[in-house]
Amino acid sequence: MGRLLAIDYGKVRTGIAITDELQIIASGLTTVLTKDLISFLKDYITKENVDLFLVGEPKQMNNQPSESEILIIKFLEALEKAIPNIPIERVDERFTSKMAFQTMIDSGLSKKKRQNKALIDEISATLILQNYLNSR
Repeated sequence: MGRLLAIDYGKVRTGIAITDELQIIASGLTTVLTKDLISFLKDYITKENVDLFLVGEPKQMNNQPSESEILIIKFLEALEKAIPNIPIERVDERFTSKMAFQTMIDSGLSKKKRQNKALIDEISATLILQNYLNSR
C-alpha cells in the first residue's frame, strides 16, 4: 500500500502532507515554493510509493469556487501531464487555514512562530489529508 499525499496549493508556497504506508496517520511533510512543486513531487515519488494525490479545493461560503481555483486548475493539468500514473482527488479545504492557525495557538506556539506562513500551509495540508482520512 502506498502513501496518500495532500497538497495545499498556494500562489507562492504550497504545503504538503503525507500519510504513513498504512494510510492511517496524516503528517506534515514540508512546504515548497510553488514554482518548484512539480519537480519536488517527481523527485518524491522516486523515493516513496504514493497511491493518490489529494489537492485542496478552495470554495467560498456559497459553495462557489474561490479565485485561486483558476491557478489550481492549471496546476492540476500540469500535474496530470507530469505524473500521469498517480490519480488526483479534490478535497474541500474551507477553513483549513483558520483551523491551522488555531492549531498553532492551541499547541502553544509563540506569536513569532505563528507568523510562519510556510508552517500554516503545511498544517493546512495535514488538515486536508486528515479530513480525507476521516471521511473514508
